[in-house]
Amino acid sequence: MAIKKDTTGKLFTLLTKNSMYQMKVDDLDFLVHTWFGKRTQVFDYSYLNAGRDRGFSGNPYAAGDNRAYSLDTLPQEFPTYGNGDYRESAVRLRYASGASSCEFRYVSAEILEGKYSLPGLPAFYALEEDTADTLVITLKDSTGSVYVHLHYGVLEEKDIITRSVTVENKGDAPVYLERIMSTCTDFQYGDFDFISFYGRHAMERLYSRTRVHHGIQSVGSTRGASSHHYNPFVMLAAKDTTETSGECYGFSFLYSGDFLAEAEKDQSGQTRFLMGIHPDNFCYKLESGDSFHAPEAAMVYSADGMEAISHRFHCAIRNNLCRGEYKKARRPVLINNWEGTYFDFTGDKLVEMAEQAKDLGAELFVMDDGWFGKRDSDNSGLGDWIVNEKKLGCSLHELSRRIHDLGLKFGIWFEPECISEDSDLYRAHPDWAFKVPEKDPVRSRYQLVLDFSRKEVRDYIYKMMCDVLDNAQVEYLKWDFNRSIGDIFSAALPADRQGEAAHKYVLGLYEFLENLNRRYPHMLIEGCSGGGGRFDAGMLYYTPQIWTSDDTDAIERLKIQYGTSFAYPVSTMGAHVSASPNHQTGRAASLATRATVAMAGTFGYELDPAKLSEQEKEEVREQIETFKKYYFLIQDGTYYRLASPYENEEYTVWEFAAPDKSEALLGIVSTKLTANNLFTCIRLRGLDPDAMYRIGDKTYPGAALMDAGLPMPVPNTEYQSWNLHLVKES
Repeated sequence: MAIKKDTTGKLFTLLTKNSMYQMKVDDLDFLVHTWFGKRTQVFDYSYLNAGRDRGFSGNPYAAGDNRAYSLDTLPQEFPTYGNGDYRESAVRLRYASGASSCEFRYVSAEILEGKYSLPGLPAFYALEEDTADTLVITLKDSTGSVYVHLHYGVLEEKDIITRSVTVENKGDAPVYLERIMSTCTDFQYGDFDFISFYGRHAMERLYSRTRVHHGIQSVGSTRGASSHHYNPFVMLAAKDTTETSGECYGFSFLYSGDFLAEAEKDQSGQTRFLMGIHPDNFCYKLESGDSFHAPEAAMVYSADGMEAISHRFHCAIRNNLCRGEYKKARRPVLINNWEGTYFDFTGDKLVEMAEQAKDLGAELFVMDDGWFGKRDSDNSGLGDWIVNEKKLGCSLHELSRRIHDLGLKFGIWFEPECISEDSDLYRAHPDWAFKVPEKDPVRSRYQLVLDFSRKEVRDYIYKMMCDVLDNAQVEYLKWDFNRSIGDIFSAALPADRQGEAAHKYVLGLYEFLENLNRRYPHMLIEGCSGGGGRFDAGMLYYTPQIWTSDDTDAIERLKIQYGTSFAYPVSTMGAHVSASPNHQTGRAASLATRATVAMAGTFGYELDPAKLSEQEKEEVREQIETFKKYYFLIQDGTYYRLASPYENEEYTVWEFAAPDKSEALLGIVSTKLTANNLFTCIRLRGLDPDAMYRIGDKTYPGAALMDAGLPMPVPNTEYQSWNLHLVKES
C-alpha cells in the first residue's frame, strides 16, 4: 500500500517512489501537517511541531491554559477562516446567521485501493500497472453541520500525490461556500523561491523566479480561463536549487477557469502554499444535502532539482491524464491555412493548398476560421455554425471528400463558447450571452461569451456542431476561445447564486468536451484560447494537445516552449513552422531554424505552401521525413533543458533522450552572433556513461558528453540551428 496508518489510527503517511507526505490528528482532533519531502523510513514527524507562545496568536478554547498551542502557528492540512489562524485559509463558509467562523475537527479516515475520480472534473487516473491508493479524511465543523472530505490520491511509481476536497452540507439551512482551496501545504522552516510562469497574449509562460518574502505573493486569474497571463503551475524551490540539484516542489491545478496560487511567509518564518479556485468570482450556495467538489491539485517533490519535477509531471500527464486514441498514437503532420489565407479563401483555394501540402508530405489539412455564417472578418458570425457554401463554392461534405481524395485527413476550426452580436443566434437569444442587466457589455474582439453554465445553450451549440461534423469526414477539431470573460452574470441563476456562474461555466465546458470525445472517439481535438490562454492540466484531460501560442516566431517560441516545458510534455505543445518574415514580429529566420523549434512540439505548418520556392519545398519534405523518423523519440523521450534562453545569450539547447539511453536528439539554436565568440560546451544528460555515442562521423564516450560536454557549433548566420542525432554504438 502507498498509504500507511499507524497503530493509533491517527498518523497517516503517503509514500511515492521518492517522496513522503504525512499528517496527524492531534490530541484536540485537529489535522496537522507533519512532513512533505524526501522519502525516509516511516516515522512520526510531529516532533517538529514544537509549540511556542507567540503574542497575539490565539488559542482554541479546548487548549485550556496551554498558550503554546495555537492554530496561528501550527502547520495544518486544512486551515479554516475565523478560528484563530490569521494566515490565508483553505475554506471560508458563511452560514445563514451571517457568521463565517468555523472550526473543523477530525471524524474518520478511510484508505481505499485505487485512485479516486471526481464527478464532472478532470483528474489523474491509475493504470493497471500502477500502485495507487486513496485516503479520504472526514472533518466536521464544530459550529454547524458541514463536513469536508479531504481526498488524497497516491500514484506511487509516478511520484505524484493529488488532492481534492468535497464540502457537504448536512444541516437544515443553506450555507454559502465563499472560498475553497484544493491543496494547502505548510512548511515549518526553509527559505524558498517562488517560481511561476507569467505572460500575455502571444507571449505566454515566461519563467519568473523571486524570493518568498514575508507577506503574501500570488499568481492567479479572474478572466474565466486559466489565462495567458499566469499559469496554474507553480514551484517552490530552495534558493540554491538548479535544474539538477536542490529541493523543489511542483504544484499543478487541474482546472481551466479562475484560479489562485499563493505563498505566505508568516511571522515565525513558516511558508504556507495554497492553490484552488480564485475566490473573487466565486460563491457557491449549498442547500441542505448538497455537496461541492473542488478541482484536483497535483503535487510533486524532488530532491534533485527542477528537472525531476518536470520529468514526473511529463510522465504522469502523458500516461495518467491524457486519454483517447491520440494519447500514444502518432499524430499527423498538419498544415493549417490560417496564416496562409486568414479569412480570404474559397473551397478551391483550400484544395489547391491541400494538394501542395500533400506533395510536401503533410498528412492533415486544417481549415481555420471563416468557413461558416457571415464570417469574412472577426466582427460577425460566431454562433451561426452553418457552413457558408456560397463562400466555399461547395458543401463541407464535398470539400472534405476532395481533401480525402488527395490522401489527406481533414480538420476544422470552431469557437463554440463565443457569440458575435452580429449573428442570427444573438438576435434570437441575446440572453444566452453573459451580460449584466442594464449595463452595456464589455466587448473583446467584437464578441461576447455564451453562458455555458446553461444546459439549453450547450445543447443548442452541440447540436449545431454535430450537424456539421456528421456531414463531413473530420479527423481533427481545433477548439478556440478568443477572449477573457467579463460581465459574468447568468440570466438563468437567481441573485444569491450568481457567484456560481463562473465555476458552472467551466463544468459546462468540460461536459461539452466529454460529450464530443465520446461521440467522436477517433477525432483529435486540439485546445486553443488565442493560443496559450488556456494551457492547463485540466484541458489536457479532454484535449491531448494545445496550441502553445499565437506567436509562431521561432526565436520567441524558445522562451515560450522553455517555460511551458516545466510542467507540460512536448507531446502537448502545438508548434508550427510559419512564414518568414514572421507575421507577429516581422523577424526573419531560416526555414531550418523554424523547423528545429517546431519539432520540439507536435509539429506542423502554418503558411501557404504555394509561396515556397522549389528549394524550400524540398527542404520541407526533408523536415517532415526527419520529424516522422524521430517522432517517438521527441514525443516520448525524456526532455532535458540544457541551455536556458534566459541565462545563455548565445545558445538555447534542449535534448530528447530515449528511456533506454540508446539514442538522443539535440536541438540547438544560436540566439546571438558575436565576433570572435567564446568557446562553449554544453553538458548532455540522460546518456549511458559507459557507452560510446556516434554523432555524424565522430564518436564520444557518454561520460565525456555528460561531464565535459559537447562543443557548440560556430554559427555563421543569425539564428542558425542544428539537430544532432546521437546513436549508442553496440
